[in-house]
This record gives sequence, C-alpha cells and structure tokens, in this order.
Amino acid sequence: MNEPQTSPASPSPESLEAALAPGSAAPVGRYLLELSSGRWTWSDEVFVMHGFRPGEIVPTTELMLSHKHPDDRARVDHVLRNAAATGRPFSSVHRVYDAHGRLRTLAVTGQSRRDPATGEVSELYGYFIDVTEASREEAQREATASIRASAENRAAIEQAKGVLMVTFGTDAEGAFERLRAASNRLNVPVRDLAAWLVHWFSGPGVTEFPTPEQVEDFLTAPVPADD
Repeated sequence: MNEPQTSPASPSPESLEAALAPGSAAPVGRYLLELSSGRWTWSDEVFVMHGFRPGEIVPTTELMLSHKHPDDRARVDHVLRNAAATGRPFSSVHRVYDAHGRLRTLAVTGQSRRDPATGEVSELYGYFIDVTEASREEAQREATASIRASAENRAAIEQAKGVLMVTFGTDAEGAFERLRAASNRLNVPVRDLAAWLVHWFSGPGVTEFPTPEQVEDFLTAPVPADD
C-alpha cells in the first residue's frame, strides 16, 4: 500500500450504520487481502461494484485506491494500514469512481486473521456493501426535510409580517425590520420569533386582533410556542 498523504481519524461504526439504515437491501460482496503478498480476492459482486466483469482484472491495493474519490483516498488507505497494524475490526464509508466513471458509495467492513506461528496480522477480510442507492435516498430525504423546514420558516415569517403590517400600519419592509430588531434585541432567530408571534396571535381563545401595545409587549417579552 502506498504511504497515506494524511492520517485522518478512522470513521466511527455509526457512519456505516447510518449509510445502511435507509432503503432496501444493498448488494454485498466479499473480499480477502493477503498482507504478505498484497493479493486481493474479490467476489463477483465487488468486481461489479468497481465497474468490471467478474475476473476481468487482477485486483490490487493500488488499483482499488486509484478508484477512490480523491477526497476519500488517503482516509481509506489509513484505515487499511491501521487495521493491518493493529488487527482491530474496522469499517468505512467512502466514494469510488467505477471503471465507467460513475460515482458510487461503498461501505467496507472487516476484521483480521493472525499467523498462528508469528502472531502477526496476515489477512484482512470482510465485506463491501454498495450503499449508493441508500445514500441517495437519505440525501433526498434530508433535502426534502430541509426544503419543508425552509418553507415553514418562510410561511411563519410572512404571517408575522402580515400581523405587524396591520397592527402598525407599515409596509412589508417596515414590518420585517421591526421583527428583525426584536430578534436582535432578544437574541432569538427571526424564524423562531415569527413562529411564536403567529402561535400567540392564532392560539386558542384569541378572538380579537391584538392592539399595538399588546404586540409591542409580546416583542419585548415573547412567549415561546412550546410554553
């Protein structure tokens, strides 16, 4: 194995669990690395994950690392070196470009075998798991949640601006400036203050539009929506 350029910390097992959690069952392949010779043995699935037909090439550490995303390459090399030196179980989630240039996300998990005669680590073996689809689904879920949260925040702010425009007879810019000034004074995010104001104004038992004095009092000492 080539010397790693950096030595970042090994990723936690939780990163593997997070990558495997969503979606349907992921393709799984086996591997074996003989440390003395540097010889890899891949199951058919691992060849396919790297864009090759089973048995099409002779897998080597150099070949495997050459397919890693440049930002992940040194980390993967470090993980392998650390496992070879310590014999500890390991896991990593990283990106690869397959032989056709397609970006995939793979998880690798493994453990070691020791030479009975010397006690030194002689082999690393375990599984490659293709989590490309799972990672894509997770990213889509996160993006959807982010968009939804952003839309909810914008809606609360627009509603709060509307309350302030009617209450103080100001335009949208003036209403937002009043909301922003209160946010700065209270050290509360605008989105939270807006949500609190809307919740207070539209809460149960509210039958009349608040007076300017009541709104000023609220902006001075707001009541969080969870209270």
